Amino acid sequence: MAQAEGSNKRQQVTRGVILKRLLAVGVAGLALYGLAPKLGEVLGAWPRLRDIQPGWFAVMAVSEGASLVCMCAVQRIASRERRWSPFLNSYLAGNAVSELVPGGAATSAALEYEMLVGEGVEPARAASGLTAGSVIVFATLLALNVLTLPLVAVGVSVPTSLLAAAWISVVLLLGIVLVGSLALRGDRFLTAVGNTAQWALNKLRRRSQPVRDLPARLLVQRDAVAQAVGSHWWQALLAAAGKWVFDFLTLVFALAAVGARPNVALVLVAYAAVSLLGQIPLTPGGLGVVEAGLTGALALIGVSGGAAVLATLAYRLFNYWLYLPAGLVGLILHRRSAHSPQPTPSE
Repeated sequence: MAQAEGSNKRQQVTRGVILKRLLAVGVAGLALYGLAPKLGEVLGAWPRLRDIQPGWFAVMAVSEGASLVCMCAVQRIASRERRWSPFLNSYLAGNAVSELVPGGAATSAALEYEMLVGEGVEPARAASGLTAGSVIVFATLLALNVLTLPLVAVGVSVPTSLLAAAWISVVLLLGIVLVGSLALRGDRFLTAVGNTAQWALNKLRRRSQPVRDLPARLLVQRDAVAQAVGSHWWQALLAAAGKWVFDFLTLVFALAAVGARPNVALVLVAYAAVSLLGQIPLTPGGLGVVEAGLTGALALIGVSGGAAVLATLAYRLFNYWLYLPAGLVGLILHRRSAHSPQPTPSE
């Protein structure tokens, strides 16, 4: 009898998983169908990439590579590991999966966990590191959006140069680390943030059941993250900020490569908003969503249509397309490493 009940439960779970995956595929298909014209416009500019000087591709590769290293650093710090290769390999492969499979975040996380354990990372550390890393990076993106709000509110005019972008990036790094330290090292700041977010959420959802425990849930998640990163919290925050700042610089370099010189502060606002939009799992890796959002946002801040399309394509070449073959490289390196003797996990 118990075996039959267990079998029925497993069948229900399996059916639920299948239905969720089918729903994710259906939503992704509809979203891609609606976004196909804009995505086609961006991809149609592919031959125009030859108009970009090769040096700009090298600069964008370095910047996006630094963003990748920062992301892996967050996971490495949260897992309390010394080695880099397990996190580089697993992130490359897992990220490629998330950019190919609709709603692939869960599949990506499972693959990364399996690869980390296969390369000798303790299971508990791998699980807590991946979870804490995701929370830190997403919270950093939220902080980035909040920090850009004053630029919209007061209409700050920033010189449109790469030097200005560099200064803005430094200020962002410091600002995100400051906000993160306030959240990690005390309850008062995070409680105030939770109360504010809860009030706004309840105002927007007046006909729904009011949310009452958001501050408490934020504190619980904060405690889990703080326990994972330990005394290395500031390195984790700096790396998480670097993940977004270097990716932002890739977009700035792409705009410079096509001869566009928009207000850098407004580019930051557009980047922050579109990056947050790209986290919504409508399509794999935000495919189509980011292209449509970014070309539209760049056009709104004064970038001509042709330049906006080409800059978006150059940016997404490094932010999306090159990650796909890189995932295969990560998988090959992982298999070689998994078959070699593994060192004892270290603190």
